[in-house]
Amino acid sequence: MKSTEQKFKTIEVDGKQRYYEPAPKGISAANFRKVVESRRSVRKFTDKPIPKEVLDDCLDMALLAPCSSGLQPWDFYVVKTPAKKAKLVTACLGQLAAKTAQELIVCVARVDRVSEFSKKMIKEWPMPEVPTLVRRYYQLIPYNYAPGPLNSFAMMKKAASNVGGLIAPLPRGPYTRSEVELWAAKSAALACENLVLAFRAHGFDTCMMEGYDEARVRKLLKLSDDAFPIMVIGAGERADDGVFWPQIRFERELFVHEI
Repeated sequence: MKSTEQKFKTIEVDGKQRYYEPAPKGISAANFRKVVESRRSVRKFTDKPIPKEVLDDCLDMALLAPCSSGLQPWDFYVVKTPAKKAKLVTACLGQLAAKTAQELIVCVARVDRVSEFSKKMIKEWPMPEVPTLVRRYYQLIPYNYAPGPLNSFAMMKKAASNVGGLIAPLPRGPYTRSEVELWAAKSAALACENLVLAFRAHGFDTCMMEGYDEARVRKLLKLSDDAFPIMVIGAGERADDGVFWPQIRFERELFVHEI
């Protein structure tokens, strides 16, 4: 919860006091590159356990991932119970990465907390005063992201945006249920990336698995229709033969375009 006693740094910009959070110094691009380049999809792990403090730190860093409107549409299920872990391995088609992982974590995207978390953003705004535009923004978000029965609201909003977009640039969506799910999935995937890089920085490795029986994973986690698994992440210490082949990346020119 926010505290009225908290002090904030400010700086004057164009005659107005603005919040000031300078970029930290001394961050090593070389070390970050080492983390990124050494991150591999590890298919076999050793029996070395991941210390709880390391697991917790990695999860905390995952929760710092960028997310749309700060709404954090994700959950992380750390499957610890042996019986449930065995069921998750089966749901992951018995993959070696799942069988040998010291930790199995399921990242779930959620679309049912947009209204709740919009209110929470206003309630827990970190500054003493919530700017009027910010308050209005979060008050409108639940309506903007509500598709309505059979996407009825979505179609009306989409038609209105198409007309308004002829006059000025407008955000186009998310409108339909599937578009709202995509919205949540994008933010959840960013959190997954934070998680695997955090494990690598701690000296552990991961395998991000999309090959699983979604119905079985849903049943195991008792997910509602408004929550869906994004991926299962196996984590542990890399075995000597845990990486099966060299990494393959196509030519940079296929992906990077200057216009």
